[in-house]
Amino acid sequence: MNYDYLIVGAGSAGCVLANRLSENNNHKVAIFEAGGSSDIWKVKMPLALLYTMHDPKYNWKYYSEPEPYLNNRRIFCPRGKMIGGCSSHNGMVFVRGNRDDYTRWENFGLKNWSYEKVLPYFKKIETWSEGKSQYRGSLGPLPVNLSKNSNPLFKAFIDAAGEAGHKINIDMNGEEQEGIGMFDTTMHQGERAGVARYYLDPIKNRKNLDILKNSYVEKILFEGKKAVGLQVKIKNKVQKIYANKEVILSGGAINSPQLLMLSGIGEANHLRDNGIEVVNDVKGVGKNLQDHLETYIQQECKTPNTLYTYTKLIPKVLAGIQWFMFKSGPCSKSFLEAGGFAKSSPERSVANIQFHFFPSFVINHGLVEPDTHGYQLHASPNHPKSRGHITLNSSDPYEYPKILFNYLQDEEDLKQTRECIHVARKILSQPALSEHAGKEVGPGTDAQSDDELNEYIRSKADTAYHPCGTCKMGVDDMAVVDENLKVKGIQNLRVIDASVIPEIPSANLNAPTLMIAEKSADLILN
Repeated sequence: MNYDYLIVGAGSAGCVLANRLSENNNHKVAIFEAGGSSDIWKVKMPLALLYTMHDPKYNWKYYSEPEPYLNNRRIFCPRGKMIGGCSSHNGMVFVRGNRDDYTRWENFGLKNWSYEKVLPYFKKIETWSEGKSQYRGSLGPLPVNLSKNSNPLFKAFIDAAGEAGHKINIDMNGEEQEGIGMFDTTMHQGERAGVARYYLDPIKNRKNLDILKNSYVEKILFEGKKAVGLQVKIKNKVQKIYANKEVILSGGAINSPQLLMLSGIGEANHLRDNGIEVVNDVKGVGKNLQDHLETYIQQECKTPNTLYTYTKLIPKVLAGIQWFMFKSGPCSKSFLEAGGFAKSSPERSVANIQFHFFPSFVINHGLVEPDTHGYQLHASPNHPKSRGHITLNSSDPYEYPKILFNYLQDEEDLKQTRECIHVARKILSQPALSEHAGKEVGPGTDAQSDDELNEYIRSKADTAYHPCGTCKMGVDDMAVVDENLKVKGIQNLRVIDASVIPEIPSANLNAPTLMIAEKSADLILN
């Protein structure tokens, strides 16, 4: 079986590529997804995101190795295993990053990835609810809406941030990112606006596009140093499927480097140790792993405006009925819609902290329901210096790889995380929140010294679900792909997903990943 383009992974990047590459009827395109359909209510309902995040039918449910700087805790790393990938289970916050993020990419030698070069693709993605501007798009496939969630805690939080001296910003994807306000979200008319729905569903009947669900790609096929196809298990039958033009990996920050290594591209000694024949020695495969590490500053709430209300049977049932009948009510929101970007001190040139305000306590990734009204401020440094890696456990494509983030390996990350707590506490202590604010329960008022805060961070800090960087784009010896996203030393093979990010931006990663895919489609076709 032959196609022009073979795309591995129907996540955010894969859906974009399938759409753009199949626009030309002369291109025959196949996209392979290990999971199944995302056309289910658990995906469509915004508040139901935990259902799929914890269900192995829809999620890879990875865990890190014991993290040495987080008291040897294994950190949960959910990755979407369904059409739409992580865009089918994420928090729906849509943030691009700021100009400085992409200037740094440019300064790494990636001249075609400057802010000026990527901005047109960010605009191409979206139809923004507030209208077209110099910075915003109005004709894109994806509805991006400025949140209008009216929960009174959100207004109180934003007002408190203003009282603490922070800017109020109504468009963090516009001219300036810094400031606190309501986020843009990928929710539309009470439902998740996932990438699968808006990029893939409208074109799924194109005769030149095959969408192959429940298809597990075992390895890339080569002739010498030329990628020629894939070995794929479909319905328990292993097949070899060939590419006339290119093989494209869009499996994400975990799966793409794993597949490269399984196929013989990676650090030669590591491949040989796992009994894998070396096709090309590319030392950076699986290295440069990055993520945002969040710390929760938690406060009890004296008013009944939190999601604790909906842990009770009758309010939960009524909210569900309202959503199923009218696509409205609390289930039509994610409640991750307020937050923003701030400096930990005035002398910083750009905002180095991202906040997400959430009107509930989160315990063990939502697996444990809170027992009281509360809210929390998620705070994370934007540009961690620590780097982790992904390695193979074996040559078995069905065995999960080893993931080690090395969070807080660099002392500067720990210092900035403490600064996050100080800035968060100042916001939460302002008069605007006084009618709601109960006692601080995390870290707790007794935790004041650096050592006390360090212990809280090491015992409680957790992933923001933003892994990236493991097949980084660049010009140095550790780069895996060049600025056209072609794998070093290999013909007809590209990686196009969050793994190519050289340095994590000040952002949730869905928007940057979509931008990378839109821009890469042009690179391929032009």
